Amino acid sequence: MDDSELIARAQTWLAEDPDPETREELAKLIDTADTEELAARFSGTLQFGTAGLRGELGAGPMRMNRSVVIRAAAGLAAYLKSKGQTDGLVVIGYDARHKSTDFARDTAAVMTGAGLRAAVLPRPLPTPVLAFAIRHLGAVAGVEVTASHNPPRDNGYKVYLGDGSQIVPPSDAEIAARIDAVATLHDVPRPESGWQTLTDDVLNAYLARTDAVLAPDSPRTARTVYTAMHGVGKDTLLAAFARAGFPAPALVAEQAEPDPDFPTVAFPNPEEPGAMDLSFAKAREVDPDLIIANDPDADRCAAAVKDGTDWRMLRGDEVGALLAAHLVRRGARGTFAESIVSSSLLGRIAEKAGLPYEETLTGFKWIARVEGLRYGYEEALGYCVDPEGVRDKDGITAALLLTELASGLKEQGRTLLDLLDDLAVEHGLHATDQLSARVEDLSLIADAMRRLREQPPTALAGLPVTKAEDLTRGTDTLPPTDGLRYTLDGARVIVRPSGTEPKIKCYLEVVVPVTAKADLPAARATATDLLSAIKRDLSAAAGI
Repeated sequence: MDDSELIARAQTWLAEDPDPETREELAKLIDTADTEELAARFSGTLQFGTAGLRGELGAGPMRMNRSVVIRAAAGLAAYLKSKGQTDGLVVIGYDARHKSTDFARDTAAVMTGAGLRAAVLPRPLPTPVLAFAIRHLGAVAGVEVTASHNPPRDNGYKVYLGDGSQIVPPSDAEIAARIDAVATLHDVPRPESGWQTLTDDVLNAYLARTDAVLAPDSPRTARTVYTAMHGVGKDTLLAAFARAGFPAPALVAEQAEPDPDFPTVAFPNPEEPGAMDLSFAKAREVDPDLIIANDPDADRCAAAVKDGTDWRMLRGDEVGALLAAHLVRRGARGTFAESIVSSSLLGRIAEKAGLPYEETLTGFKWIARVEGLRYGYEEALGYCVDPEGVRDKDGITAALLLTELASGLKEQGRTLLDLLDDLAVEHGLHATDQLSARVEDLSLIADAMRRLREQPPTALAGLPVTKAEDLTRGTDTLPPTDGLRYTLDGARVIVRPSGTEPKIKCYLEVVVPVTAKADLPAARATATDLLSAIKRDLSAAAGI
């Protein structure tokens, strides 16, 4: 569109914008005729997909703001009514990010105006509490206002249906079509009241449920350091730990309280370099058995352990295997599931235990839908250990279960690292790593995927590629998705665009046979060398 069209579109948006802050921001851009910035904001719309909405805060349809959220809520309401849910309950939760409270209130107003019933959680709470509340209250849908572990300038909008799990196709496309059909915000009724603000009864019911993940007579002696990463997890996790009878965690004070600016971290994600530095400093001070970290909306759980004289983060795949082994030892029955980007070790653990096992596409929206699910995990620090209560990843119950495991090992004079060694000897050393690139220009991701499709690698790290799959075609067990999977002799690589961040992600795994514990140092050295070489060759092949 030319500059005059751009200005006209911005003026139309400005006339509807209900937020004084974004109105002022947009008026300045129009007054100064900043067509470059206006083009960035009006070149399209934020796309509603299976992750809902997520993006940078600001004015315009390519940013997260009240106008975008009101349209999304109106689209969701229209979708629910089209499915016969004319007076169903929609539960709304929110985190402590900038504008989260406003977005939650707008959603409640839109649902009420559409004739649905709306109930808002009493304050910023972990995402798993919202996922629990949907089924607990018999809601037809749920909305969580959160950008999880994205940068401070972002916010997001995550949608669940009445089964308590996140939307999947075709629901996402049907909701998106309803959003697109909202011609003007003036057509969306938004009463000033009429919805319910929930009490702590829902939170207390969730906390009562957390007790169920632990064995009744298990040891509860492990001492922990805990960081909420400036998010909303602290109070809920402390309450769950107190109910369980664990020692009170030593808090990373600088990160304990919600702060939407996340002042101590570049990215509020435990996996990012430097994010755990304050936790490590606290651990050196108090010498706990374990470090636990949640991401800002507390649906993810990270862990760190003492390794020699200092501390190191456990990979998500390591925690995933530890929790699986713990549940197997406790006699868990049901299906163990993971996404295709997670370690194949879970399949080996399940097979040896005689348990059903399934692989899904990336995301808990898929894992949570596995029939008969007992345990599901994803390498990005997500664990579902109580699927009957929360059909999503839950960083609170995962922390409880991991601390129970650490307590039991402590009673035996052992650690989580000892158990990882046992699993390596029993099933082979499964070592994983990731190559990812964050981009400003999204076309670079498409270019990398196209390059790999047109010239797929025939070998990586000297290992021949025995099978190359373009996952856009789907497989016998998986629906189509934008991804590539390479099977090598003793290794596996998956490449995909991130669904929530401007990143291309490559997931690497090598499996090195181990016959005895004495072989582990050499096996780890071999695995490290192979992973480094695969990274190098894959980076060259993809041009990233």
